[in-house]
Amino acid sequence: YGPPRGEPPPRADPPPGEAPPPRRNDPLDFASRISITDADGRRLIGPPDLPPGVERAIKVDGVVVGHMRLMPLRQTGGEDSSATVFLREQLQSILLLSVVLIGLAVLAAIWLARHLLRPVAALRDVTARLALGELSARAPLLSRDEVAELALHVNAMAEALEDSERQRRKMLADVSHELRTPLTVIRGEIEALLDGIRQADTNALQSLHAEVLRLNKLVDDLHQLTMADAGDLHYHWHELNLAELLRPTLERYQPRAQKCGLDLSWSLPSAPLLLQGDAGRLQQVFTNLLENSLRYTDSGGQVVVALGSAGGHAEIVVEDSAPGVPSAVLGSIFERLYRVDGARSRERGGSGLGLAICKALVEAHGGSIVAAPSVLGGVKITVRLPLKT
Repeated sequence: YGPPRGEPPPRADPPPGEAPPPRRNDPLDFASRISITDADGRRLIGPPDLPPGVERAIKVDGVVVGHMRLMPLRQTGGEDSSATVFLREQLQSILLLSVVLIGLAVLAAIWLARHLLRPVAALRDVTARLALGELSARAPLLSRDEVAELALHVNAMAEALEDSERQRRKMLADVSHELRTPLTVIRGEIEALLDGIRQADTNALQSLHAEVLRLNKLVDDLHQLTMADAGDLHYHWHELNLAELLRPTLERYQPRAQKCGLDLSWSLPSAPLLLQGDAGRLQQVFTNLLENSLRYTDSGGQVVVALGSAGGHAEIVVEDSAPGVPSAVLGSIFERLYRVDGARSRERGGSGLGLAICKALVEAHGGSIVAAPSVLGGVKITVRLPLKT
């Protein structure tokens, strides 16, 4: 046996003398949906005025003694059923929740769109500034996705444009300076002749002629470089034997080297090294390289030229003795108008464009040209050209 039960909870009976509250006509209550009448139709049990419903006869020994009627839920009258109220409340809750969720989704979409479009807008502004010539503009890196990668490429492009513009301005300044030097000399000599300070003799005319030739060479070199940059240089491609092309140029410069007090030697293979190229342009490369070595090598030194092949490329190596070039500036000697010693270069007739022309012509042949310190004490220049396969 378990513990004794406690007293039952008190009933919520109305106070004495008061009638109980009217019973709510809840359609879910079975008693509120059923009605029983006698054979004459008089109501015995159930609410009055019950709407029509499912009706069955009550028989006793085959005699109808009454009728029972059950009202369906959908025909409940009066107050709404609990199911209807519950359904309405759920629909209202779902509707309210849907409105809240849609609002949150709209706000999230707006924030996300602004977050995603902010770097795109920054890129748009940077490209617009670049188009207006503001080459120092850079795109901020606001994310780590594809847009950020695009911003890196835009910044790299802007840096390349800025460097190109810087080189262009430097080129214009250098060209102006280079043109001004011979023009100043020519003007000074002519004014000296006009003022009677200097006699108009053969020496004066030869000096003027030398300055005019120097100015003409500078203008020709600049024109050739400009055409190379624009892709307007014309090439006549033929099958060439590099050794046969190089030998006449070396033999032609041998007397010049002896006159300068230099020992010019070379080593050429007996087997042919065939490639596709323009004979005139390649001879210009060899001529410029030899001119550079003969002009800047001290008297009593030597210039060595070697031709060979490696890795499907022909290699032309031109080395000279002192003076050398500092390793820090070796990569700059192929730039236009670059001189290690500007005054000394002008005295020896250099325009500062010969090696730049060599670089342009070699690259047009699909090759490369590099400079390095030489074991002879000067500079070693290596040209690599692809051989015919």
